[in-house]
Amino acid sequence: MKGVQPDIPEVLRTLELLAEPRQVIELRLLEVQGQGQRMPTTMSGYFDDFKLLANNASKYGGIAKGVYVTLNPVNPALLARACNRLRTAGKNDPLTTDRDITKRRWLPIDLDPVRPSAISSTEAEHSLAVDRAFQIREALREAGWPDPIVGDSGNGAHLLYRVELPTGDNELVKRCLQALARRFDDDLVKIDQAVFNPARIWKLYGTVSRKGDSIPERPHRLARIRETP
Repeated sequence: MKGVQPDIPEVLRTLELLAEPRQVIELRLLEVQGQGQRMPTTMSGYFDDFKLLANNASKYGGIAKGVYVTLNPVNPALLARACNRLRTAGKNDPLTTDRDITKRRWLPIDLDPVRPSAISSTEAEHSLAVDRAFQIREALREAGWPDPIVGDSGNGAHLLYRVELPTGDNELVKRCLQALARRFDDDLVKIDQAVFNPARIWKLYGTVSRKGDSIPERPHRLARIRETP
């Protein structure tokens, strides 16, 4: 693949920050288009070996629209579905559901610039989302929140706050996202209010975000961590 390439050290750094040692994580690749394939497919695997996860994300990430991982700990039994390897996930093959998550470790905030769907953001749009993330971080810091991981999704920005919550949280995470959206959303940048569920998959930092074609005005970019607490 020409252009921006995956960064394995950044992937490994991400996994060490997001997960406990030997935690089971689902790696999911969306819209994988291999040579000779008529239709794109989903690939999925379960990993407790982070080096193997990073190698698979790098190896297959070049033919995928996006590379994602589960944020919260997965039931270790699911490792037996595809143990430290990727497989093509058919329509009837199970993926991680909310019932498969053992607890919540992260409150995720995903900020996207407003633009037509299925295309990458411009530099100006991208910068607006990143700036908004830092604005939210400062506002929450003043309210007594701890510092989050600040991530760059490639098209927008992320904030990840460390929590210890059960999967059944009485919609606390959902209500937090709704309240933040009411305060910080505008016509240029919006908070994704749909990322509250425990089994939510998250952009894997160190891999490439590909929406539409990469053109000079709207390039594909590497997702990465900008700041850590």
